[in-house]
Amino acid sequence: MRLEDAPSIQAHLAGHSLALVGAHQFSPEGVANFLRDPALDLPTDTWLVTSGDRIVGSAAAVRAPGRVSVEVCSADREVTGWLLDRALQRAVEVARSEGRTEQAVRLGMLRADRQLAAVAAERGLTLATSTDRMKIEHAGPVEPPAVPDGVTVHRGGFDETIRRAGHQVIAESFATQPGSVPRPYDEWVESRESRSTFDWSCLTVLELDGRPAAVREWDRNFVSTENCGYIGRIGVLVEARGRGLAKYLLKDQFALDAAAGLAGTILHVDTSNPTPAVGRYLAVGMRPDITNDVWSRTLQL
Repeated sequence: MRLEDAPSIQAHLAGHSLALVGAHQFSPEGVANFLRDPALDLPTDTWLVTSGDRIVGSAAAVRAPGRVSVEVCSADREVTGWLLDRALQRAVEVARSEGRTEQAVRLGMLRADRQLAAVAAERGLTLATSTDRMKIEHAGPVEPPAVPDGVTVHRGGFDETIRRAGHQVIAESFATQPGSVPRPYDEWVESRESRSTFDWSCLTVLELDGRPAAVREWDRNFVSTENCGYIGRIGVLVEARGRGLAKYLLKDQFALDAAAGLAGTILHVDTSNPTPAVGRYLAVGMRPDITNDVWSRTLQL
């Protein structure tokens, strides 16, 4: 893949998901952000299969903490298998380059993509978890929530102290959720700054009794396609849970998005999240509209 391929890749991905679920998951900006991600080396980690000037298959193998995350998209079964084999081989190469004898691989797919599921099963991957895309629509102004007692709100990660605080809260709050631990601080910063839809005004950190305790990341990933804001992460430290911090961060963002004229707010949630996240999102009016499954395998070299 090349960055200039982003519009064609987004059209390819949109066509695939529209055929399967009647909706598309990725905006043009989201695809371009993905291709700019510093964790992705385009010449070695990505593949495109074309027929004439038409893309018929795409894949990527992205390094992440403790694993390689794989994406494969094609309506053709033979192309699907070829791409998945390339991505798995790349995962093996990554492990060898890092001196390891095994490699954890996670493969995301639309639940409706039974062809990819069958191809994955043939290669020893098994269903590990699923993610729901949750959405709430804003028909008009949304009343901003009251700030919880003892909480100080820091809007914007304009200095390193707040950025580091936000990163640390994410790391601690997602420590028990496999596949969700963030990259090291410098890589996390670099990845955020590579995105055209993110700037540091989009980071919010809550202090509880003087200590960073909760964080929210937001970006404009779905503004151009669905006129919706996107909450990339909400994290709350274990000892601060039950104080209404996550609920405040959700309702606060709903109010901000509605005030900005956006039609809704979107986020993704891992359904195996050890916290009661799904129930919390349902309780504030969000509803699932797209479900993805995550398949996994640990490759032995």
